[in-house]
Amino acid sequence: GTITDFLSFYHLPSTVIGHPRYNLLRAAYSYYNVSTRITWTKLMSDALVLASQEEFDVFNALDAMHNKEFLEELKFGPGSGHLHYYLYNWKCPEMQPRHVGLVL
Repeated sequence: GTITDFLSFYHLPSTVIGHPRYNLLRAAYSYYNVSTRITWTKLMSDALVLASQEEFDVFNALDAMHNKEFLEELKFGPGSGHLHYYLYNWKCPEMQPRHVGLVL
C-alpha cells in the first residue's frame, strides 16, 4: 500500500508541584504530520483520540504551517506565551506563523 497521511506526537512529562492529588502532567506534543487525502482537521482529530487512548492529559500544537486549519475547529486554546527560537547567523524579515516551518 501507499502511505498518504500520517501523524506523530511525542511525550514530555512535567512534574506538578504542590497539588494534593496530582504529581505528573502527561503532555503530548504534535510533531510531524502529513495530510494529503484527509483534511487536517480529521487527521488531528485522530491524533487527539490516540493521545486520549494513551491517557495523555493535554495535547499541544504550534500555530505554525497548516495548523491554523484545525486549531480553532478542534477547540485548541491559545497558550500562555510565545515560543522564541534563536537561529544562529540568520537574518530574515518578520513572518506570520502560518509561513514558518520548523524541522527539529
